[in-house]
Amino acid sequence: MDHHEDSGGPGRVPVTRETDFGTARLLPDIDRDRAWLLTVDGAPQSYVDLDDPAHLEFEYVRRIAYAVDAAFPGARPLDAVHLGGGAMTLPRLIAHDRPGSRQQVVEADGRLTALVAEVLPLPDPAPAVHTADARAWTAAAGTGTADLVVVDVFGGSTVPAAMTSVEFVRDALRVLRPDGLYVANLADAAPFAFLRSQLATVRAALAAQAPDGGDMCLLAEPAVLRGRRYGNAVLAAGRHPLPVAGLTRLCAADAFPARVVHGPGLARLTGAAAPVTDADASPSPPPPEGAFTVG
Repeated sequence: MDHHEDSGGPGRVPVTRETDFGTARLLPDIDRDRAWLLTVDGAPQSYVDLDDPAHLEFEYVRRIAYAVDAAFPGARPLDAVHLGGGAMTLPRLIAHDRPGSRQQVVEADGRLTALVAEVLPLPDPAPAVHTADARAWTAAAGTGTADLVVVDVFGGSTVPAAMTSVEFVRDALRVLRPDGLYVANLADAAPFAFLRSQLATVRAALAAQAPDGGDMCLLAEPAVLRGRRYGNAVLAAGRHPLPVAGLTRLCAADAFPARVVHGPGLARLTGAAAPVTDADASPSPPPPEGAFTVG
């Protein structure tokens, strides 16, 4: 039986639960009274501090937040779609920083969602949570109904093939308003075959919807971009010019600075990679043994 009366205090113990797609563990952070790490099959998925939703432990989540803040300055409420829920770190942040936002979270693992809601109470008002396949839900979503689409879907430690194709990205962009922002969390290592293909895929999807081809950039640690290690890379895109200068400043000021790759640098990184279609899509490469394992 699990014991987690108020999600806080010195008596917290890890909570382990079988979910629809694996074994989830919620591990208390001994340094922060009401903070928890969510892992699924040993891979870190989310970190949530119930007392401070703006505390973002994972570097890639901070980079997504920087992209959102640069694109939508101030506390403007957003209509946000989150494909992939986990412990809902970003929806909690947006609810905290942008009151009045309307958020939809699509998470295929219903038992994981139930565990998160039970142990880590959701903000009020809570986002609308849909237990659904992210690709199918996106296909049924209304055109021009969102300011923000965040794609952070992992099956285990890899991005599912269905979330990597130009058909999917085109559909996700369709859901956005003209000034909307598309953000995707990717992961790869040199020689970046998957990452390059995703850059080409998003570029092709944008070209089909934006008269001038839209705009996109990539946020990642220099060590990852230099091929020294496997890691996350955040791809941001929209039909309109992105606030690259502001985003570069935010990423450079982080405790773990990231580079913002844009324009000719992004074209060089993409190289001759071809867009991925549903017919030839494959999942992202798995991380090296032990790259992210916890507990």
